[in-house]
Amino acid sequence: MSISFKNSETKRLTGLSLLSVCLLLLSACSTTQKVAINQTDLNCAFIANECSLLTPGGKGEAGLRYINPAAKWTQYNKILIDPVTFWAGDSTTVSASNQQMLVDYFSQQLKAQLGQKFEIVSQAGPGVMKLDLAIVDASSATPLLRSISMLVPQARALSSLKYLATGTYPFVGGAQAEAKVTDSVSGEILALAVDKRIGGGAFSNAFQWKWGDAENVVNEWINMITTRLSALTSGTASQ
Repeated sequence: MSISFKNSETKRLTGLSLLSVCLLLLSACSTTQKVAINQTDLNCAFIANECSLLTPGGKGEAGLRYINPAAKWTQYNKILIDPVTFWAGDSTTVSASNQQMLVDYFSQQLKAQLGQKFEIVSQAGPGVMKLDLAIVDASSATPLLRSISMLVPQARALSSLKYLATGTYPFVGGAQAEAKVTDSVSGEILALAVDKRIGGGAFSNAFQWKWGDAENVVNEWINMITTRLSALTSGTASQ
């Protein structure tokens, strides 16, 4: 084997190693991580016929999204929020009590954050956008094994290998949701989104109860929704 070939091979392997380390460092700081959604397999149980409008979202956006290019966003300064629902169907392994817990948490935190940016109203009217949300899938973490995989050095190394191979850590939980924003009077669709997220590699995730990852996912969604709607209605965001 020639020296030049050895050098190029060494550089290639070193580059791959550095890339792997960078990916691990980035993932280790993340409380949640987005999971790619295959649009061809998407059921869209909640947003139904409007599913065909969705296109892949960019960085910091939902996995799939739609923004109405004709929407006059700056006219909206109030929001009507329907209670979050759970639409996973009869095949779900999430108990009725846990479904209720998740949607209650989602609804409460959503109102708390959106209420800092918009007036929350209970009736449709001019300048009022309506937000409908549904959790369509959820899974719990395995708390003890999740903790071991993140805190014990040997287990952490194996978890990192799994992340590099599959893009996910072991024993994590997560959730998938669908969202629809409409004009509260006309029903015109303003925006749609479908997103799926799971627990990330942040060390803070190691000390959670079994639905901690799902709650972190909900918190991330609420932050995304609040930030995006605020930017759109203030006219500071591109569509």
